[in-house]
Amino acid sequence: MRDFDAELEQRLVRYAAIDSQSDMDSPGSPSTAIQHQMLDLMVAELTGIGASDVVKTPYGTVLATIPGNAPGPTIGFLAHVDTAPQFNATGVKPRVIRGYNGGAITFPDNPDLVLTPEEFPYLARKIGQDIVTASGTTLLGADDKSGIAVIMTAARHLLDNPDLPRPTIRIAFTPDEEIGRGVHADLPRDLGVDFAYTFDGGDLGEIVYETFSADFAVVTVTGVSIHPGEATGKLVNAIHLASRIVETLPQATMTPETTADREGFIHAVDMKGSADRMVLRLILRDFERDGLEAKGTLVRQVAAAIAATEPRARIEVEITPQYRNMRYWLEDDMTPVDLARDALREIGVEPVENVIRGGTDGSRLTEMGVPCPNLFTGQQNLHGPLEYISVQDMAIATRLMLQIADRAAR
Repeated sequence: MRDFDAELEQRLVRYAAIDSQSDMDSPGSPSTAIQHQMLDLMVAELTGIGASDVVKTPYGTVLATIPGNAPGPTIGFLAHVDTAPQFNATGVKPRVIRGYNGGAITFPDNPDLVLTPEEFPYLARKIGQDIVTASGTTLLGADDKSGIAVIMTAARHLLDNPDLPRPTIRIAFTPDEEIGRGVHADLPRDLGVDFAYTFDGGDLGEIVYETFSADFAVVTVTGVSIHPGEATGKLVNAIHLASRIVETLPQATMTPETTADREGFIHAVDMKGSADRMVLRLILRDFERDGLEAKGTLVRQVAAAIAATEPRARIEVEITPQYRNMRYWLEDDMTPVDLARDALREIGVEPVENVIRGGTDGSRLTEMGVPCPNLFTGQQNLHGPLEYISVQDMAIATRLMLQIADRAAR
């Protein structure tokens, strides 16, 4: 809907330029102080458009209400303010390529970087549309600032048009989704909805109600430190042992780059330390509970096998649950999925029902009793310098949010 294009573009460009990366090493909530820039901006903008009950909670989530004018379920719409810590997100310079011509897209700050429709076929479907990218040295942050732009644009439209039918709508902007800590234990109560949606998805028309289940593993290797000149028969190098753990885990069949579709993986995301002590971090992913449990067991078995080769070392494994496949709960009540399907068809878009090799705040919310499938915004090539999004995809996502509200009121 062209009526929304300019507003969505302006919002995304403005939001994406704000540094708001999360940090898994920080225990706070939010994990980084810089996320407050986005959170405080959301408080100001929601207040400015006339939303009710605007508050930033002690755990760093911004909540607000769009009052209803018709009976129906109370519906939540969520997006997250943080950007991924896996790639540089400082100094993002968003740019808009108007009327994309179908050719290769180059980047002003990284001449060797090229985005092509041959390598990324979804881009070929966006000819004539307005494409937003970063400048080549950072990610863009459309994950999930596009979701924020969609929700804010739809919220502004509803508040400017008080006669448009809708039930009570609740809005939530969360921190720390990218590190699996976006849903605080108090959020389901504070949100106060019958069900919700995250706008944090990819291709046009996508509705997601099945995600990975996820655990986080920390393997701590403690060696024996001594001066290398006196190390003969005494030094136990934690770097060598940690490296052997990584090498012993399945490389050809159980990593993100060697798996697809419904196959799970073990992914080494970080290894830090010294010869005295190393900390290895792994994410474990599978669509099924038993598959996830088996991957945790495998990590423990490999760590134990390496520890057995060097009894002077200490190797400890801690596995923490992150989120679970939302399908386990949504398959018992598909009300929010059915509502989104019908709303999509009413605006002329055929639903695309994908499983995603990842998770959202909705995964955790659903597990905690708030059914919460995920909806598209158009974001592509996440967590890297080739990230891009179509403004027109975002406009259709905005129409979808409005249509969900309208249909729920009917």
